[in-house]
Formats: sequence, structure tokens, C-alpha cells
Amino acid sequence: MAEGRRHNSALSAAGFFPFEDLEVYHLSVEFAAGIYVLTRHLPAEERFGLTNQIRRAATSITLNIAEGRGRGTDRDFARFLTQARGSLYEVISGLHLSTRLEFIAATDTTQLNEQGRVLAAKLTALINKLGTT
Repeated sequence: MAEGRRHNSALSAAGFFPFEDLEVYHLSVEFAAGIYVLTRHLPAEERFGLTNQIRRAATSITLNIAEGRGRGTDRDFARFLTQARGSLYEVISGLHLSTRLEFIAATDTTQLNEQGRVLAAKLTALINKLGTT
């Protein structure tokens, strides 16, 4: 499986879990954290609507990568990575909608859009490397 940079935390200092060595996992955690920060600025009336949907999709990216890595086969892992990529696309679509509705400025999404492009490319490369979908 692909290796990447390693981010240590109190929960993963020993690197016990195999997903902790994946660059896409760490990129997805950073992306989700950025989404949580950005969506704090969405209107209160969207708290259980668009805000919740975007946050759940961002969280799903990270969780699918971790769960897929814990599965026993490359085929299963590739399937979960594909689901993670779909959730990433959902987040980006939510950002487009948020800017179209003028909840947030398009300039405020620039960095997250770039992070999303990088993450999507790396997820696709890893899916292709696994060779099964």
C-alpha cells in the first residue's frame, strides 16, 4: 500500500493503525478540519441543512479511507477509496452551492478547492495503483 508522510498525534504516536501511514488519510483529515472551520460561517438556519451535509461528507472522506484500509483486500480498499472520492466531490459541490447562495465568498474556498483537487488526484492514483475497482 502507498506510504506517505506521517503525522503524529497522541492517539497515533506509535503508528499502530495501518491507515496512519497513508498520505491520503492525512490530507483528508486536514481537508475536513478546514471544512469545519469554513462552515462555521454558514448561516445558523443552515446548521441542520447544508452545514451538516458538507461536514458529514468531509468526515466521510477520512472515515472511508480508514475503514477501507482496515479491510482485508485491495479490492475492498479500492471500493472504499472510491466512496471517499465521491464524498470529496459532494463537499466541493456543497462549497459551490454555498458560494452561489452567497453564504461564503468564493475567495474563501480557494484553498479548500485546491486541497480537494490534490486529494482527488491522489485518491484516483491510489485506486489505480490497487488495480481493482
